[in-house]
Amino acid sequence: MPTSIRRLARSTATLIGGLFLSASLFAQTAYPAKPVTLLVPYPAGGVSDVIARTVNTTLGKQLGQPVIVDNLGGASGSIAAQKVLSQASDGHMVFQGSPNELILAPLALSAVKFKSEDFRLVHMISTVQIAFLARADLPVNSVDEFLDYARTQAQQGRPITYASVGPGSFYHLLGAHLSKVTGIPMVHVPYKGGAPAEQDLISGQVDIFLSPFGVKHQELRKGGRIKILSLLNATRLDSAKDIPAISESKSLKDFTFNIWTGYFVKRDTPEGVVTALHKAITGTLTDPTVRANLEAASQTPAPALSIADAAKAYTDGTAQFRAIAKSINLQAQ
Repeated sequence: MPTSIRRLARSTATLIGGLFLSASLFAQTAYPAKPVTLLVPYPAGGVSDVIARTVNTTLGKQLGQPVIVDNLGGASGSIAAQKVLSQASDGHMVFQGSPNELILAPLALSAVKFKSEDFRLVHMISTVQIAFLARADLPVNSVDEFLDYARTQAQQGRPITYASVGPGSFYHLLGAHLSKVTGIPMVHVPYKGGAPAEQDLISGQVDIFLSPFGVKHQELRKGGRIKILSLLNATRLDSAKDIPAISESKSLKDFTFNIWTGYFVKRDTPEGVVTALHKAITGTLTDPTVRANLEAASQTPAPALSIADAAKAYTDGTAQFRAIAKSINLQAQ
């Protein structure tokens, strides 16, 4: 075979091989290649579910594939988190999480084997204020009155009860922290999600719930079904000026907290997938309807974060919440 023909044959083979390699790499990196599951670690009806169903349709348009909300409650959200870790690292299952599930659950539940570092925060979605909710027939109308009542009840051997979405959840820590800083014994009552906890608060089965604040709480309050003693803010919320900030109390001026929600993938998810998902989330959060609906649910939409900023926020949050858990001597059970 003449030299020129051999060279042409080699060039053609190289070109064809390169095309096959490119096609293969494209097939591996094309994202999303199918509908994306947005896994919510609590039952339908709670604040987490509202966030997901506010975001998913627009996020699906940004991605070019439907985003399907899937609710899976239990074990402070760790069941859903573990399900994400059991799936392929291809970004087709996204976890809607917070410090509750990914930072605190591994500290509180011995059955949880994953670490916070097994997940990667792609972008925050929103921040929510925390409401100090009480059953409607609790004979108090302010935080200070509540503390006096709770202290008396404890002295009489009838400590008040506080709800949470599970052992080791942020709301469990808040209740335990409240008990510690006030020196008042209180009894923890865990639930599988915010909705069942609220149902028992409404029916008077539990005394208080330090809960993510939503518009529905305003309606329940107006209907006389619950009381809102305060928001755990330094200042009153513009959209709820009639609700005192915790800083206005005499005994708990510095008991200010909020919590954020973000979208996570497995740590080893390819960078190209993370970049594509980050871009889609960023675009979603600029949508006026999404922002308005989040705000209507008393959520503050997250500002735009770079991938690096999101990583730092998660690292900082992990350190913060681990410190709170240590301060109350949280033990894995």
